Amino acid sequence: MDNRDEIRDFLASRRARLNPTDVGLPAATGRRRVVGLRRDEVAVLAGVSSEYYARLERGHLAGASDSVLDAVATALRLDEAEQLHLRNLAQAANQPAARRRSAVKVTGVPASLRRVLDSMVTSPAYVRDSHMDIVAANALGKALHAPVYRYAQATSTPPNTARFAFLDPAGQDFYPDWGQVGRDCVAALHAAAGRNPYDKPLTDLIGELSTRSEAFRSLWATHDVRLHRTGVKRLRHPEVGILELDYDVMEVIQQPGLLLIAYSAEPGTPAADGLALLASLAATADLTASSS
Repeated sequence: MDNRDEIRDFLASRRARLNPTDVGLPAATGRRRVVGLRRDEVAVLAGVSSEYYARLERGHLAGASDSVLDAVATALRLDEAEQLHLRNLAQAANQPAARRRSAVKVTGVPASLRRVLDSMVTSPAYVRDSHMDIVAANALGKALHAPVYRYAQATSTPPNTARFAFLDPAGQDFYPDWGQVGRDCVAALHAAAGRNPYDKPLTDLIGELSTRSEAFRSLWATHDVRLHRTGVKRLRHPEVGILELDYDVMEVIQQPGLLLIAYSAEPGTPAADGLALLASLAATADLTASSS
């Protein structure tokens, strides 16, 4: 993936969403030839020359100081996730050529983390990597994501929530709020690509989804990123129905790129009853399988 193209498209898309009055500039008179702010207006707001900002937006972030990045972020009204993305793009642009060509090292899930997962017997939990692959899950996490695993088995691919959401028709049934889930998936992949645009498996996944899914292509073109920390997600499980679950996302510090995602339900709610039923069904299925 060309880092300069991503920088250009990201900065241009953030500039296009702003009007002069949004940033305290006089309202435009007459017809403007560009959507949103002009480059020279962003340059004025950031306190840099028009030529220098134009160079930045052409993808040349290498060498840009932290103060310049902060000024551009302020000028473009970037939120926390977007500011982090801009810094990641700059960091990647500053990587030596040898490091860019080096393969991304894929390491396994630590045994201690697997023990933590297995100890969470009442909460579905799993670990995913920056490619959206589920690389480890506890028993209830596997049961909850049974359709994702089923699609992976049918296609001989790793269980991957983005591939399932965009390429399996069952994805839109499993995720009742599919539009938001799709935006979240694409935003996470955009952020991952910003951190490491030279990750070939990631680039291949993005290429596959772009080729096979019009919805993915449209969302990818927005260049939106967001932080995935906590929230509520609705899932329509084929055996227990709708589950409205809280989720929390935790970074695995010792293994950069891995996230532990855990679901929970307020006691006494239909979602809690649904999780209890799912756990019972999963335990029965495991007992049947082990005795056969």
